[in-house]
Amino acid sequence: MDFLHVEDDLLEEDDICINRSAIVYNNERLSYVGQDCWKIPEVLVQLYGGKVNFLDLSYNCLTTLQGVEKFTNLQELVLDNNNLSDVVVIPHLPNLQILSLNKNNISNLETLLNKVAHNLPSLHYLSLLGNIACPNQLSDVEKDEEDYQRYRYCILSSSKFYLRVMLSEVGGECKQITKVKQRIIQI
Repeated sequence: MDFLHVEDDLLEEDDICINRSAIVYNNERLSYVGQDCWKIPEVLVQLYGGKVNFLDLSYNCLTTLQGVEKFTNLQELVLDNNNLSDVVVIPHLPNLQILSLNKNNISNLETLLNKVAHNLPSLHYLSLLGNIACPNQLSDVEKDEEDYQRYRYCILSSSKFYLRVMLSEVGGECKQITKVKQRIIQI
C-alpha cells in the first residue's frame, strides 16, 4: 500500500495557510478536508495532480474550482459543504464519473446541468443534496415529494446522458417521463 502523510507543519501560499498535516494521500486518493480554504491549494495540484483518481475537498470554503482540471486522472470528486455557487466554473474533466456537491450554494439547476453536460462527459453520478437546486424535506420543510419529483424529472429531461444514468433510479416512473416533460415546472 502506497501511503503518504505529509509533514506536520504549515505552509504559506497566496494568502492561504496550508496545514500540511491535513493532507492525506493513500492509494491514489487525496483528502484535504475541513481547512477553510477558499481555493484549491496549489501545493495539492503540484504534488498530486497526476497521481489521484479520488479527491475530497469537503468542509472547506471553496468558491472556485480553479486548478482541479490539473488532476488529470480524476474519477471521483467530493466537494460537499463548501461555498460553491451558480457562478462556479466547472472545468473539463473527461474521466470524472462521480461528483458530489452536497450542501453548497447552488440554486439554478439548469445552469449547473448545462455546465456538467458540456464539461463532464463521463459523469455517472451527481449529488446535489442540501442545495436550493435540489429541493427535499430534509433541508427545507416547505418542500414536499412533488418538488423533489420535479427536480428529478428536470434532470431526466435535461439530456440523454442523464436519462441513461437516472433510469435505474426512477424505476416505474420511466414510463411517465414523456408526459411529465411537458409539464415540468422550473425549480
